Amino acid sequence: MRRSGTIIIRGIVQGVGFRPFVYAKAREFGITGTVKNLGSEVEIHASGERFEEFLEAVSRGTPLSRIDSVDVYNLRGGQETAGFTILESGRGSLTGFIPADVAICDECIADIFAPGGRYEGYWATSCVNCGPRYSIITDVPYDRERTSMADFPLCPACQSEYSDPSSRRHHAQTIACAACGPRLSLLKADGIPLAVDDPIREAAALLDEGSIVAIRGIGGFHIACIEEAAEELKRRLGRTEQPLAVMAEPEEVERIAVVSPDDRRILHSRERPIVVLEKRDPESHRTISRLHTIGCMLPYTGLHYLLFAHLDHQLLVMTSANLPGYPMITDLGIALERLPGQVDYILTHDRRIVNRCDDSVMRGGYIIRLSRGLAPKREAIDLGDLCILGVGPELNSNISVYKNGFCVTSPHVGNVRNPQTLAYLKETVEKIGKLTGARYDLVVHDLHPQFLSTRYAREVAEASGAELLAVQHHRAHIAAATRDECVGIAIDGVGYGDDGTVWGGEVFAGEVPYLERVAHLEVVPMPGGDLATRFPERMLYGILPTGEIRDLLASRGWSEMELGVISRQVERGLNVAATSSTGRVLDAASALLGICRERTYDGEPAMELESVAWAGKPSVWDLEFGRERGCEFLSTRSLMTEAYRRLVAGERLADIAASVQFNLARGITAMAIGAAEERGIPRVVLSGGVAYNRAIRETIQSGVLAAGLEFIVSREYPLGDGCISFGQVVYGGSMR
Repeated sequence: MRRSGTIIIRGIVQGVGFRPFVYAKAREFGITGTVKNLGSEVEIHASGERFEEFLEAVSRGTPLSRIDSVDVYNLRGGQETAGFTILESGRGSLTGFIPADVAICDECIADIFAPGGRYEGYWATSCVNCGPRYSIITDVPYDRERTSMADFPLCPACQSEYSDPSSRRHHAQTIACAACGPRLSLLKADGIPLAVDDPIREAAALLDEGSIVAIRGIGGFHIACIEEAAEELKRRLGRTEQPLAVMAEPEEVERIAVVSPDDRRILHSRERPIVVLEKRDPESHRTISRLHTIGCMLPYTGLHYLLFAHLDHQLLVMTSANLPGYPMITDLGIALERLPGQVDYILTHDRRIVNRCDDSVMRGGYIIRLSRGLAPKREAIDLGDLCILGVGPELNSNISVYKNGFCVTSPHVGNVRNPQTLAYLKETVEKIGKLTGARYDLVVHDLHPQFLSTRYAREVAEASGAELLAVQHHRAHIAAATRDECVGIAIDGVGYGDDGTVWGGEVFAGEVPYLERVAHLEVVPMPGGDLATRFPERMLYGILPTGEIRDLLASRGWSEMELGVISRQVERGLNVAATSSTGRVLDAASALLGICRERTYDGEPAMELESVAWAGKPSVWDLEFGRERGCEFLSTRSLMTEAYRRLVAGERLADIAASVQFNLARGITAMAIGAAEERGIPRVVLSGGVAYNRAIRETIQSGVLAAGLEFIVSREYPLGDGCISFGQVVYGGSMR
């Protein structure tokens, strides 16, 4: 039995309280020696009669750690010491990473509300088990001097706790109190400070009165208001139709929404994402969300808990203080430039946000937005020896870096269609690359030649001497879900296809990287190209260019000139894109039923259709299939024709909406099952943004399982485009 050794522990062991944890275990088991951070691993020299027990205990790690490997070597002469010491960090390997930001723990909440305690009322209270991590770090090893907390030297009381092995703030790099830590201030929108003793109490009073307040949090600024001010907030933001998220305490969330056991677990998790829930009354809270769902999150910082302690209202609207698809605002100066006219007051703090991070979003246990609490995400996967960068898609983008058996995916970046988000994409690549010590051998990008991210990938490859690889959007979706042989269904709004058309209703067969397109939705025209995504009645006419649809559009105010133009576009193929997109079919159905005639936010027509369908009862319709260029296709014209017939016959809109979703999903499922049975493939994978639609996803799932096939939907990465950068890296690694 060993009585000494050098223990090397690799994984996520930075920023998780690992050294004080090891110190405590050493004292518990009578071990002498040292513990030291080395880059992204921990080195322990240990001696003692209970060495094996100590080894077993430290190998389990802390609540926030993730252990990849534990190696034990003989202790060399001269490494024995008296007592046990935490040594100063040194440089070392960058095989691990740091954890994402996490919610404040119950013990720190109790400290904040403990009368007379050192942390009473202090908004930035944290310990080794909670608080900011990624958002404040500048470099590894994770020590205070390499975080934005370096700007706040410890007071004697905090230094005492930091040095106390019995404290849960022993070597907590974020430790701070009102005497030495970051401070809050309350400003008017023009930057003039308000002279108040308690900025949080005053902000709560202003919110209760109906004021709109920007709040600087862990990863950026939010804009908050009470429900009664939601319409005014939307008007100021120019987002009158877009649903907003809310923050509330658990009892209020349970009162307004249906919360399953899984939803409850996710809501209360240390990640604290926004969880999209079904309303108890679908007609309630319509100034916040016109949908049958509402996005809810619980307080996750000391600031939030103190704010709710002073509020009379039980619920706050809470939305990011940036345009959709743009980076989070993190800097007070930028907030003062952009937010006047949108907010009345600004509640801010003086701790630098080094790495911005938006709120994560989940629905039904599936990730919609991978960000605060969930990212950076580190996944063990063997893709060989190359270092690979995936720069992601154009919309809802992030980046992924693979090195030495692990892939790190960044938090949400946004829509890379503008200089600000492109700059943030570059910044993220640089920061994740620095923290992982990446030197790229391969850079993977989307197949679309005009994306800004594609151009950036070329720049990185040229600068680093790396190879460049283009991967088709929907194949990356499937690669993100599995590397096993499968039939892959990718259903979403848009992706550049092999043939230069707009794909989005695809069925593949094979194994990454050899995925053959075997079926798809019918290819139909998009009159005006992207204009058809904004005005879905154009998409409707592209699918059904009939006299009846012309008459319907005329009855809705289309002029003869407009009708003549769109007719000629479709007939002659002028300024018309070709698409097999599932999202565009749902848009067209939404327009046909008069549910949504103009898209004002991403996904609006299909989301509105889903909300109407939620109250409907679907019926089975006849499906039509065809073959084209060796691929089976589902006729969406026949689906839309049947929907129009039922609309004219006076059937309930909710039933037609439900039937469109149901039969579209049935048709996609039939093509996938046929491909699987023909090729002897035992599993079907589903990915793409349309898969968030519960009715469509569950229809596909039930059909696949009924056919005796395995059904896979990823819960590790977003179903939407937030999985693409990871899929690109997987695809690139599988090509080698």
